[in-house]
Amino acid sequence: MTIIEPSIDSLLAQTDNDSFLLCAIASKRAHDINDMMRGQRERAIQLSSAVEIAKATDKKALSMAFEEVSRGEVSYDPATIDAKVH
Repeated sequence: MTIIEPSIDSLLAQTDNDSFLLCAIASKRAHDINDMMRGQRERAIQLSSAVEIAKATDKKALSMAFEEVSRGEVSYDPATIDAKVH
């Protein structure tokens, strides 16, 4: 699997060029998105058809998370991240 958009360079620029931090932030955000989508699923089933729901969930949660990181909508608090040892 390769990441085409957003580019890896733009993602790493948002996380101080730390690929492990990028993975941690994106996976936590994707988990939140999945939880949110699951919570809305029951309500959506009552209001929409299955075809409409499938169209609304075309993107994977991790792709959505990477896009948010790239746009700067998801960040982290450096105080809660373990210090880097050089």
